[in-house]
Amino acid sequence: MTKEELKAFALQIGLEAAGVARPTPRTGEAYGQWLAQGLQGEMEYLQRQAVLRQNPALLFPPVRSVLVFAKSYRSVDPLKLTPSNPFQAVISRYAWGQDYHDLLRKDLERVVAFIHERTGGIHQTRIAVDTAPVLERDFAAQAGIGWIGKHTNLLNRRQGNWLFLGVILTSLELEPDHPVKAHCGSCARCLAACPTQAFLSPYVLDARRCISYLTIELKGPIPYSLRRLIGQRIFGCDDCLAVCPWNRFATPSSEAGFYPRSRLLTTTLLEWMTLTPEEFRACFHDSPVRRVKRRGFLRNVAVALGNTREAQAVPVLCKALRDMEPLVRGHAAWALGEIGGEEALRELNEGLRAEKDAYVRGEIEMALRQIRGGREEGNHFLRAGETSSGFSASVDFNSSGKDRLASC
Repeated sequence: MTKEELKAFALQIGLEAAGVARPTPRTGEAYGQWLAQGLQGEMEYLQRQAVLRQNPALLFPPVRSVLVFAKSYRSVDPLKLTPSNPFQAVISRYAWGQDYHDLLRKDLERVVAFIHERTGGIHQTRIAVDTAPVLERDFAAQAGIGWIGKHTNLLNRRQGNWLFLGVILTSLELEPDHPVKAHCGSCARCLAACPTQAFLSPYVLDARRCISYLTIELKGPIPYSLRRLIGQRIFGCDDCLAVCPWNRFATPSSEAGFYPRSRLLTTTLLEWMTLTPEEFRACFHDSPVRRVKRRGFLRNVAVALGNTREAQAVPVLCKALRDMEPLVRGHAAWALGEIGGEEALRELNEGLRAEKDAYVRGEIEMALRQIRGGREEGNHFLRAGETSSGFSASVDFNSSGKDRLASC
């Protein structure tokens, strides 16, 4: 089987690009330096699996080639935030439809079947779609699918940066492709667009400040100093991706599963805040959003509601102040402190009298200081107790629980 036959088949089944790379990452040393600076935050698995990411042969000993595939997820244009709809929620484009892990894996399984058919099944393979310690963007750049932009994501001249990547590690040895030239030039729109200034320099991201990290990867409280910068983003952030000029050439994805599911983009923050555990499971059973679990999702929604400063949000936040999850109660308290008013003040005082959780009590006390005008005192209280992930209270926010995702 030739490389050209493989690429032709990939395009035939709806993949946007395919390429071949040697099984040796070129950014392994830089990746190690990034980890050494602690810029990965609480994503401990990145450090734990670093050696495997830097040496695929340890992950899959028979590997001779890394086959890389790209699939577009550009669909419709996102809704604009307008004064007429102050409770518009913002969800990252990649989570609008079905879980890309499942959809892209099905495509790669067809590629593996094609390889086995053409080679008599003599070669071993391993598929990875963000499910194994592999430096996908490194190999995609080596395979000529695109280049790494200053925002650390892969860019393609025909599809911009709206691309999912998947790889197949295989014992089949094919001639590697050549990298393409980078075409960012002096453009730095992506760096300037970041709401939290998470880029330390071109190509270097401090994940601890990235809104995608804060709303997805971080399991505990969101650091107080970054909450207002999150705006109304409740799952991920596309700002650095959306401003890239190369996106103007991107064509809509042929994958129907990547288009927004019913009502996802029109459900308001007020409605999201009332989700029960059963409703969360039914709504997101096949979505990337399920990863953050209900408590993480409602944590994000509470922050977004606080950032609206709209009094209309107070009733649902008061209800959330009695939620089963401390993480939700704590962020609901912060949001009430941001909005203020007599009802918020009354509910926070009542909540403080009933609350037993130390972390939540700290959030309520700070919210009360905020409403009462003790801004400097509140900030001092926070600095004394905040850690890199939120607060120093001993609370386990990583428990997975026993809930099982149900279907819609």
